[in-house]
Amino acid sequence: MIRLFDLSLKLNSFPIKKAKAELDKIVSFTEEEYNLFLESKKKEIVDFHLENNSFYKELTGNTNVNNWEDLPILNKQNLQKPLEERLSKGYSKKNIYLNKTSGSSGTPFVFAKDKYCHALTWASNIMRFGWFGIDFNHSYQARFYGIPMDFIGYQKERFKDFLTHRFRFPVFDLSDEVLEKFLKKFRIKKFDYINGYTSSIVLFAKYLEQKNIILKEVCPTLKACFVTSEMLFESDKKLLEKQFGIPIISEYGASELDLIAFENPQGEWQVNAETLFVEILDENNNPVPHGTEGKIVITSLFNKATPFIRYEIGDIGILDEKSTPQKPILKKLVGRTNDVAILPSGKKSPGLTFYYVTKSIIEDDGNVKEFIIKQTKLNTFEIEYVSEKELISEQIEKIKQAIDLYLEPNLIFNFTRKTVLERTNRGKLKQFKSYL
Repeated sequence: MIRLFDLSLKLNSFPIKKAKAELDKIVSFTEEEYNLFLESKKKEIVDFHLENNSFYKELTGNTNVNNWEDLPILNKQNLQKPLEERLSKGYSKKNIYLNKTSGSSGTPFVFAKDKYCHALTWASNIMRFGWFGIDFNHSYQARFYGIPMDFIGYQKERFKDFLTHRFRFPVFDLSDEVLEKFLKKFRIKKFDYINGYTSSIVLFAKYLEQKNIILKEVCPTLKACFVTSEMLFESDKKLLEKQFGIPIISEYGASELDLIAFENPQGEWQVNAETLFVEILDENNNPVPHGTEGKIVITSLFNKATPFIRYEIGDIGILDEKSTPQKPILKKLVGRTNDVAILPSGKKSPGLTFYYVTKSIIEDDGNVKEFIIKQTKLNTFEIEYVSEKELISEQIEKIKQAIDLYLEPNLIFNFTRKTVLERTNRGKLKQFKSYL
């Protein structure tokens, strides 16, 4: 059988064969070899960006770069500059992987990875899903994700679905009528696994519970379900296990980095120590002992296009006491929960739907710095944003058109420009909050 997935990466100039070989080598290191590898890669990535990236050189200033813990903490606000100001020498939009963060933290930005770094991200995905017998070239995925609604974007995404052997269930409308259609697909298609947004998959499981249906009995080929992007609570995990009849695996990642942690077959949330270096720090940016809560700070060991060195992702977590540098275990992750919006028509949409709605205001010129969305009534939403300039009527109109397209017409959206936004007691923005 043609390995379409690997072929699609190769055609896009992502050297997946080389990346898989390097990842295999890293995984096979002894403890001593790994420690040498980690220190070498940390030094190499810092030296590279000091030499080739004016943005990072300016950020470090007069810091003693020989002491890792003296290096500055990079935050999302630092990254809200035009991409051209953050790219390293030798990189342009022609030879990088380019994307935008979802803005789920309320602080969106455009990011870039060099093509080898992005190939390593895919090699990392392939390895971890492989722990559960999933092969991206052959296994058939039931994908619970959003999809662009414009014609070109929609067709492009559907073609990618074809190449990567997946069938997409768009999550913008999760009403009972739509969930019944989802169920019919599971009756006729031989899916190997489910992958997608936690809240959407949980809503589907609740629908199956109402119908007293076990999904594995409807679709016997199912092997596993992988949930991402939002917190999976223990009660929801039990519901998924009961209604799906298959293992439920949690992943924690960030599009600008890689998979950060992935539940291994032993049930541990194993941190990616092959392409990332993960630290847990206190409020003064000092490392905390394993078992202690702190902010998650991550270094991408391979990304030369833009620096992600000691990058504060905006989440709070705890590393297990049994963690080692080669095998860190994430004991607990705090945050990453999204409410579900209920609309006048009865449609239910997960909070991440608002990524697609607000995409039109995520500009690379750095104007809109942060935003949050609050549902105050069934048909009324408040968008509060921080920006250098007030949104003009044309921008607002563009957003409203997107809302009509992705959600439903006749919703009321009020826009309020603010100097600061309300944060949780942990200092994190919650992008979407329902007050219903």
